[in-house]
Amino acid sequence: MIRALFLDVDGTLISFRTHEVPASTLDALDRAHRRGVRLFIATGRAVGDLGPLEAIPYDGVVGLNGSDCRMRDGRVVSNHPIPPSDFERALALSSELDFPMGLELDTGIFVNRVTPVVRKLAELVAHPVPEVTDLRELFARETCCQMCFYLDPELERQVMASLPALSASRWCPIFVDVNVRGIDKATGMTEVAGHFGLTPSETMAFGDGGNDAAMLRAAGIGVAMGNACDEALAAADYTTTSVDDDGILRALEHFGVI
Repeated sequence: MIRALFLDVDGTLISFRTHEVPASTLDALDRAHRRGVRLFIATGRAVGDLGPLEAIPYDGVVGLNGSDCRMRDGRVVSNHPIPPSDFERALALSSELDFPMGLELDTGIFVNRVTPVVRKLAELVAHPVPEVTDLRELFARETCCQMCFYLDPELERQVMASLPALSASRWCPIFVDVNVRGIDKATGMTEVAGHFGLTPSETMAFGDGGNDAAMLRAAGIGVAMGNACDEALAAADYTTTSVDDDGILRALEHFGVI
């Protein structure tokens, strides 16, 4: 029996075309929740960046790719900050190899410089262009669990080879999320599920990006959206239709969750 759903945000709950959650998804999740199924957001976004999901009766969040997991009321389930030494090395690499770098916090994404790639990503997710700030000063006064590197896969391989304690996950070709190695949406899902006394076999996960693949494999049922990348499709047990074609509704009906 499926007792909990773990749902990615961009490309799964929120359409890249409309920048909204489809009405069919809102209705399906409300029906599932009324049947006693717990709902959890599982995202690369920060917990403070979930305004468009307010209408969903979710119980908690696997935020920042599993590195910041909380209840909906803000209580912390688990937290995995970036070590200061790794931040300093990343900042040096950003300067040496000339790629923008950002810190993702509850209050927003802050970068060391704005480039066309930074602007393009903000447009893709309908967010304001990140604010340029002194990242070293910001890191010193905030708990940071996720960095953002704006670079292509080739440069990513070079950069991450110099950051062995960290790992990168990608859902978009122009940037990566960077977290403590060994932490991802799958570990976050396991931590949150365990907090509620749930086993992995009682979970269903939905996603479309490369950063969803581990979670799709770890869930009792992993569902890839019809618009998913190849990595997510390969990791899933089932492929539904796209976010714009009632994908979540169709999968929940297919498996008898609603």
